[in-house]
Amino acid sequence: MSGSDPHAVVAPFPERFNLAEYYLDLNLAAGRGEKTALILGERTRTYDEVAERARRVAGLLRRAGVRPEERVLILLPDGFEFAEVFFGILRAGGVFAMVNPLLKAEDYAYYLAYSKARVVFAHGSVLPELERVAADEPLCERVFVVEPEGELAGKCEAYETALAAVAADAPENALAPTGPDDLAGWLFTSGSTGKPKACVHTHADFAFNTETYAKQVVQYAESDRCVGVPKLFFGYATGTNLMFPFRVGATAILFPGRSTADELFDQIQAHRPTLLTSVPTMINNMLRSPRFETTDLSCLRVCLSAGEALPPALYTEWKEKTGVEILDGIGSAEMFHIYISNWPGDVKLGSLGRIVPGYEAEIVGPDDAPVPDGEPGRLRIRGGSTALCYWGDKQKSRESFQGEWCTSADIFRRDADGYYFYEGRSDDLIKVSGIWTSPLEIENVLLAHDAVAEVCVLGCEDAQGLVKPFAFVVLDGGRTGDDALAGELKAWVQSRLAPHKYPRWFEWRDSLPKNDRGKIARKILKEELASR
Repeated sequence: MSGSDPHAVVAPFPERFNLAEYYLDLNLAAGRGEKTALILGERTRTYDEVAERARRVAGLLRRAGVRPEERVLILLPDGFEFAEVFFGILRAGGVFAMVNPLLKAEDYAYYLAYSKARVVFAHGSVLPELERVAADEPLCERVFVVEPEGELAGKCEAYETALAAVAADAPENALAPTGPDDLAGWLFTSGSTGKPKACVHTHADFAFNTETYAKQVVQYAESDRCVGVPKLFFGYATGTNLMFPFRVGATAILFPGRSTADELFDQIQAHRPTLLTSVPTMINNMLRSPRFETTDLSCLRVCLSAGEALPPALYTEWKEKTGVEILDGIGSAEMFHIYISNWPGDVKLGSLGRIVPGYEAEIVGPDDAPVPDGEPGRLRIRGGSTALCYWGDKQKSRESFQGEWCTSADIFRRDADGYYFYEGRSDDLIKVSGIWTSPLEIENVLLAHDAVAEVCVLGCEDAQGLVKPFAFVVLDGGRTGDDALAGELKAWVQSRLAPHKYPRWFEWRDSLPKNDRGKIARKILKEELASR
């Protein structure tokens, strides 16, 4: 077991505790009301402006009949409205539930039924899909539409009109008298093994990780300007590009469109961020872009990475070319945010780093007993941000949560120095020649070859029914996918790994499918292979 006492790192939160005050109002009390809190293109919002509109949102929710700890669904792109709605929900004592605003009607039907949200904040672009289900969903009573694209009717009302009807000092705008253990938010799992489930979190959960990971590891500061690749509906970004900068009075840079290498270069040129929240796929895309050599990245002090494995070769190339450290880490919806991370000045190549203060971890075998350092097993983690449960799924909750502990489906190993290494999900491991094999190990070796830009390795049966590695590859460097290159890559892997680990087949792709968090969608590729 490694880590520190979860109860000794963070001082107890007061009996009356609300995240809207903890993240937002504190900046007004500290005299930062006129400071820029948010940047969106050429527009800005100060802390005073965000707080004033969040108060109106709280009043709007109470007028709409939202009661304490009721869920409110957010279907908004990154923008000023997302931030003020997010903090307004907390201020009213409600529970935020954030969903990708680029989904389809069937997905929204699921989230509406699952959350039982009576009030929804949606962007005008979402309305065509939402209207296909909202009219028949009796639990959805009000839809406040940001930037409506036409006339609104029925349950739909223009957000700005509704907000303007709430006076800035209306009694309904008051801060809800919540406590640290009251419900605050839902974070959805990725849904890789079924429909997404909500991890239920309290006010204290989000604050705990802010006090430990954000302030002690990354060391967010008032002088920081933060920009992110993942979108705010994803808990990784809600933390790094909204909650964490607001806690210290920093500035968050938002943009509503897709995250592309060109978009990131545009934002860096225009706004000079100091902190970049990213994922390995985007780090790779930025390095391969012709704009990489012409964009000044000297403003960056640190880059954060999570969500998928960061290949050592990718880290090395980025660090050599930019001089900026990547702090790779691992977090989860179950724990809100990152609990194992590399630290500034302490990055161990290929590892996820060390335990974040306030968390404890152990790696266990099939019998749930801890395994020795160096051996792989499932990760068990505990700390002050552990979710209460998966909403509406008692069996799954019992499998994952044991009091303060959360047992992951991910496979890790820890070395003798206390650094953790990710081996992949237990259901991603491949049994080749009777030996459990991590696809990530094979992928990292392939990514070190100059012909490979992206890769996903899965198990596939050969003619004898035996499972062998199969590699989907996106090429780099103008190389052509053919038998000669396949032979070259096989030899490359064989010279670096055990003989049974080399891919028997290669399939060349222009791109690999991604999920809404920017990670390679292994599930889609698995289904594709299985259907053949």
